[in-house]
Amino acid sequence: MKHPTFAPAMHIEVLKSKIHRVQITEANLQYIGSITIDEDLLDAANMIENEKVQVLDLDNGERLETYIIKGTRGSGMICMNGPAARKIGVGDTVIVISYASMDFEAAKTFKPSIIFPKEGNKL
Repeated sequence: MKHPTFAPAMHIEVLKSKIHRVQITEANLQYIGSITIDEDLLDAANMIENEKVQVLDLDNGERLETYIIKGTRGSGMICMNGPAARKIGVGDTVIVISYASMDFEAAKTFKPSIIFPKEGNKL
């Protein structure tokens, strides 16, 4: 089959931001939902409040999607809220990832923001 000479712009999802290996500091089952993340980490990883993220638990293999709530700046806080608190617990090591949809050609040169926090979830 021949490819058309003109095709609509193709968009793909690519890695936008990643917070690699932080520890869960709190779990609040009674909260409405989401993950609360220290605002310093959000800034460093180019993430914002209400952004959709995947949370990957290195301790139990759990993967879930939720959204971000801004946590206290400099606190190192990573808190699982609502039902997610049953799946990912205090002390677990997680990776937090967000993706962006972009033009295929632009995606080829896009550089994601990836951070590797130290002990205590500090930069």
